[in-house]
Amino acid sequence: MKKLTFALFFLVALTFNACSNPENHEGGGSTMTEGQVNKLTADSFQKLVWDYKTNPKEWTFSGDQPCIIDFYADWCRPCKMVAPIMDELAKEYQGRVRIYKVNTDEQRELSGLFNINSIPAVLFIPKNGKPQMSVGALQKPAFVEMIQKTLLVK
Repeated sequence: MKKLTFALFFLVALTFNACSNPENHEGGGSTMTEGQVNKLTADSFQKLVWDYKTNPKEWTFSGDQPCIIDFYADWCRPCKMVAPIMDELAKEYQGRVRIYKVNTDEQRELSGLFNINSIPAVLFIPKNGKPQMSVGALQKPAFVEMIQKTLLVK
């Protein structure tokens, strides 16, 4: 009986710890992990990329580094092929390019803002200048080329 009580107590404690830690919720806290793909919500997008509610008519990038936003859905096979490439790029370009992802099923407002009709759709956002959209599952060399040409141009 003591073992069962201890196991139950342990599970309850583990559950409370997991639910109370904002870093365990994707996009839930303001903490973003460097060198990883971080999930964006409409709120975090407004803080980290563009406050489109305050300034809806003019693109004003809020970020401190160029970024890539991968618009995806969990059910999308091509999106699942792009995801590991984004993970690799996040590590390789750590400190120079931030990589985010937006679930189009969960973040319909953001999907509508960029007229996302087909996924995967990848938005390349330079520090200065206008964002550029790429649609479809690209191979890693194509992403690297876009990063070099649009995001890391001196």
